[in-house]
Amino acid sequence: MERRNFIKSAAILAGMSAVSGVSAANFSSSTKNVSSQSALKIRKSLGYGMIDEALSLEDKCRLVKDLGFDGIEFNSPLEFSVATLLKAKEKTGIELPSTVNKDHWSKPLSDPDNSVREAIIQSVTKSLEETQELGGDTVLVVPGVVNEKVPYEQAYNTALESIRKLIPVVERTGVRIGLENVWNNFILSPIEARRFVDEINHPLIGWYFDIGNILRYGWPEHWISTLNKRIVKLHLKEFSREKMNNKGLREGFNVELLMGDNNWPVVMKALRDIKYEGGWITAEVKGGDRNHLKKISEQMDQILAL
Repeated sequence: MERRNFIKSAAILAGMSAVSGVSAANFSSSTKNVSSQSALKIRKSLGYGMIDEALSLEDKCRLVKDLGFDGIEFNSPLEFSVATLLKAKEKTGIELPSTVNKDHWSKPLSDPDNSVREAIIQSVTKSLEETQELGGDTVLVVPGVVNEKVPYEQAYNTALESIRKLIPVVERTGVRIGLENVWNNFILSPIEARRFVDEINHPLIGWYFDIGNILRYGWPEHWISTLNKRIVKLHLKEFSREKMNNKGLREGFNVELLMGDNNWPVVMKALRDIKYEGGWITAEVKGGDRNHLKKISEQMDQILAL
């Protein structure tokens, strides 16, 4: 076994021991006990852009279904017609549980320009409507962006106002908005994230929690505990602080699942502790061909079994 793999395996075992008194000797049996006694019902999904195979839409859906994924997450407004996606869903059995609004970076909900905010409100409205038609229940939306021209407090208040304007659409469609933590210089602590959702105070607006994004400046288990039932969906990725510090900020993402700084046993325990009910965890990592996607599916199985 390579030294790095050995160190990572030891870290996982140590994490299990810290969480539930598990030693290396009884790791397998303990994992089975956790799975049988308190396993969460979480299904696996991946982003459509991760599928790097020269196949038709329907065949891509069939491929990832065969590889063990239950769902695919598309960007919205959609590049395909709703009818086309529904046909692929019916033919392959793949689910379409959520979408990612594709305009929230270029046209932030926190933008000082009212015309920009109105444009993104219309875009998110379209995403909510499309997701309803697809049979999904959540649209991922970045809540806002802070930069040198947009002060933090202004972004906070403007984002709240913009999201509140979407409440009638959320209620009409029955589709949730999941606000995601990204590197947007905005909402940098779990307490603030909780407060932001609570200020909106609507049962269909919660948090789309990205496990890997947090490792730049925090620990996912802390966020999970604080956000609790406000978490409506999960994005899964890995991150290495060592690579971030030595090779550059975004190089931290250039690490395979189970080989970064996520303490997965502790993360999974935190999700069990809050009784996560979002039903899905969606991989948002570098994609590839069928062999690469098969490996991601197997890595996700290992994580979910912890």
